[in-house]
Amino acid sequence: MTIVGFHNSHEQVHPAALLAATQRAEQAGFDAAMCSDHWAPWSVRQGHSGFAWTWLGAALATTGLPLGAVNAPGQRYHPAIIAQAAATLAAMFPGRFWVALGSGENVNEHITGGRWPAKAERDARLRECVEVIRALLDGEEVTHDGLVTVDRAKLWTLPDTKPLLIGPAVTPATARAHASWADGLVTVNQPPEVLEQVVQEYRDAGGRGALNLQVHVSWAPSAETALAVARDQMAGQVFGPPVAWDLDTPEAFDSLGQHVGDDALHRSVLVDHDPARLADRISELVAIGFDAVYLHQVATDPAPSDEKHDDAAPTRTPRSATLDAFVDMAAEHLLPQLKQVTA
Repeated sequence: MTIVGFHNSHEQVHPAALLAATQRAEQAGFDAAMCSDHWAPWSVRQGHSGFAWTWLGAALATTGLPLGAVNAPGQRYHPAIIAQAAATLAAMFPGRFWVALGSGENVNEHITGGRWPAKAERDARLRECVEVIRALLDGEEVTHDGLVTVDRAKLWTLPDTKPLLIGPAVTPATARAHASWADGLVTVNQPPEVLEQVVQEYRDAGGRGALNLQVHVSWAPSAETALAVARDQMAGQVFGPPVAWDLDTPEAFDSLGQHVGDDALHRSVLVDHDPARLADRISELVAIGFDAVYLHQVATDPAPSDEKHDDAAPTRTPRSATLDAFVDMAAEHLLPQLKQVTA
């Protein structure tokens, strides 16, 4: 059976609302969850940037779902810190945590004040980070002097079951490059012919482990609303790499998004108001050869109000009515079909 997961976009939704949505997703029959790890949103209108690693501990502690995160070690994060964070989660929640290690995007990494390296250098830095993280998870003391520097680092709390280190890839070339080190692959929805190439390049290069697909979905009760939501939230992201790698502010993504047409939006996001048709469209992508699919509903709620509350009154936990509605729709119309898809 295909694993059907729920994707948590920290760029778009308050972390407490994401936690509530993930708990609801588990109750509704989702099998797993994953999250992004961003410093900044892709758009000013998205408006959030919760810290993924804090949230992961809460999500793992309050659900029974396996969870993963997409992370970029090497600039904003030192690889030894990522190894420690991953080891601690894996020690506390055995077999339930994985991390996908990528080369990053400038919108998140520029905050350190360091220069933004060319892609070839970022890829080489990632390989060094993977080697450092694996060695630390193996219990070794690590000293390394290269594109990253490590001085006599050792993890003192190790998990019985090491977390999987997954390769995130958008292009077939990156998928092939990850095959030499990754325990599995995660990619995002693209035209079927591109996804087929990503899968083939990874497997042909000896890539092991499960293949995971994250699908951006804009579902709403009407076609007009679904398209408007996709435009509002995702217009700046349709360009993909290398543009998405190099822009450095949400405002820059918004500026580009003004020039995006409807056709481009439809290529990047599954825009639909018909649950049955949406289930068929996602199923076609999963059948290319994916073991798991993570659904990312791109619609969000309006920003919470700043109204004053009585100090004695209990604080309300933020929720997302939009995500709740999507989870309920998916439980009825998407999950039963998607879980039966075979490659």
